Amino acid sequence: MEEEIVVMVADESHEKYVDTILETISDAAKVRGTGIAKRTHEYITKKMREAKAVIALKGDRFVGFSYIETWQNKKYVTTSGLIVHPDFRGLGVSKRIKDMTFTLARMRWPHAKIFSLTSGAAVMAMNTRLGYKPVTFAELTEDESFWKGCEGCVNVDVLHRTGRKYCICTGMLYDPEEYLPAKIPADVLKRISEIEGKTIE
Repeated sequence: MEEEIVVMVADESHEKYVDTILETISDAAKVRGTGIAKRTHEYITKKMREAKAVIALKGDRFVGFSYIETWQNKKYVTTSGLIVHPDFRGLGVSKRIKDMTFTLARMRWPHAKIFSLTSGAAVMAMNTRLGYKPVTFAELTEDESFWKGCEGCVNVDVLHRTGRKYCICTGMLYDPEEYLPAKIPADVLKRISEIEGKTIE
C-alpha cells in the first residue's frame, strides 16, 4: 500500500531535512521570479527544536514545510516559509500545512495577532479563508528583527525606498476575535510545555 503524506509538528529528528527545505524554498523563488527572505540552516533547526515548525513527509521523502515565529513580546505571530516540493504540488498539502501552523500559533499564543507577508496568490487565498485581511505595513509588527529578515530578499530596495510602507509582498493580518480549537497531539503539547517551562492544557 502506498504511504500517505503525513503533516506533523517538527522536532529534532527532522533536522536532516533542513538543507532540502532551504534548497526547495530557494528554487521556488527563482521559478516565481520573486524575492524571499533567506533563512539559515541554524534558524530552521532552531524552529524545529522549539516546536515552531510543521513538516510534511511521505515515508522518508520531504514533502513540505512551514514555521512560526513571535514578535514584540508575543503580541504578533507569523507563519512563514510555506513550501511544498514540486513533486507533491496540487495535492492539497500546502493547505494542510497552513492549517496546522495556524492552529499551532492560535493554541500557543491565543491573543496574538497573526500576520503574513506574501507575494503568492495561493497563500493569499489560504490566508483569506482563515480570516486574514489585507493591511498596510503600519499595522504589522514594529519589531526590527522581523524587518531585518527582509534584507535577504531581492526586492528589499523597494522596501527601503518606500520607507517600509509597502513592497512587492502583501501584508495580511488575522486579529484573534474567535478561538480555533487546537488539534495538537498530546506528545507535542508535553514537549511544548517542557520548552516553555509551564503546563499547557
